[in-house]
Amino acid sequence: MSPSIQPKQPARGVAELLDSLVASEGAGAHPHIKAGALSTGPDAMRNLADAVHFLCLLHGRYPGVIDNAARKAVDAASRRWMDEAANAFALERAFLSKIAAAAGPVPSTQGQAQCEAAVAAQRKAIEMLAESDRHGCALGAAIALTLDWRTVRVLLDISAQKLEMAVPRCTLPDLRDTARLAGAIGGTPAAERAMMFGAQQLIAQHSGLWDLLSARAASRAHP
Repeated sequence: MSPSIQPKQPARGVAELLDSLVASEGAGAHPHIKAGALSTGPDAMRNLADAVHFLCLLHGRYPGVIDNAARKAVDAASRRWMDEAANAFALERAFLSKIAAAAGPVPSTQGQAQCEAAVAAQRKAIEMLAESDRHGCALGAAIALTLDWRTVRVLLDISAQKLEMAVPRCTLPDLRDTARLAGAIGGTPAAERAMMFGAQQLIAQHSGLWDLLSARAASRAHP
């Protein structure tokens, strides 16, 4: 008998690929966050303060990833999404800054200057992604930021609650609208590759930040 023919699996669209990337490699999948170092235990608030400080270094200044990417948006759908995302992220930056001010000074940790220099280099790397002329790259980075930020926002909410601060509503673009835009722009192999490259590099920089924060927390725990 001839072997049975397995049905071919349908190709995954770029929106699904982006979701899978963030789910498997984004903030929510990082061991530092999964271990609860930022939400439970006696050092949670110090770890949160550290995270907020370095998130401010990475994403707290204007223009940011989305603002820079918006300048590359040429079609109406991208511009609408970018405008909504940029306005929403401006509120997220303001919320982040308020938490950083309320949390107090960054926890004393060895190698502070080197850590800040490393994050400055990460910021430069994501700025280059957002300013890329490769069609789809900047949008991929911007979408990845909005998707990964949903986990970051949970951490910010925890921080705000611990500091007895009001928690504003997150107004980042709807996931369905984001998926539709990704599918529309990533409709060609070249555009899909560019979008995924931008997203992968953005997520890689975020992962590097959490690696750094994990190492800093371990240094404080075992001076």
